Amino acid sequence: MKIYTKTGDKGQTSLIGGTRVPKYHLRIDTYGTVDELNSYVGLIMCQDIEAHDQKLLKEIQDRLFTIGSSLAADPETSKMKIPDLHDTDITLLENEMDLMNEKLPALKHFILPGGNTVVSYCHIARCVCRRAERLTVELAENSFVDERVTVYLNRLSDYLFVLARKLTVYFKSEENIWIPRV
Repeated sequence: MKIYTKTGDKGQTSLIGGTRVPKYHLRIDTYGTVDELNSYVGLIMCQDIEAHDQKLLKEIQDRLFTIGSSLAADPETSKMKIPDLHDTDITLLENEMDLMNEKLPALKHFILPGGNTVVSYCHIARCVCRRAERLTVELAENSFVDERVTVYLNRLSDYLFVLARKLTVYFKSEENIWIPRV
């Protein structure tokens, strides 16, 4: 199978279902951002972190592929069976955050990204996740998007923030707190 098809050479691409749209279409931008997020999650997963976190990040990557495929499908024409999210996917992130938060110091300041490389990767992924969420909300204004996609992305950005805090402790770094000038 060839990777290149040449069908996109003129700035058009196909959604699942066959609809041709420009590559700058909001749906393309949305699932492209989810793909970017998935790459950053993979980068975090490849770091020297606990096996439990690596396993969960791998599961998150699977869910992001699920989200990407649902966003890549034209809700009007696609007849393909697309995997879907479940409420338990969202609950898993919430439960993981609760467990991590039990072992973290109380949050008393805003946290600036940084501290060490893997923590910074978490913050980059969190920002990309927020962008994916914003694009998904915009897409949902005019086209069908499963509401669990937006909820999942919202929880995932929170999870990535808490994971950054956990990894700060794990690597014995200090949180990069923001003390505003007054």
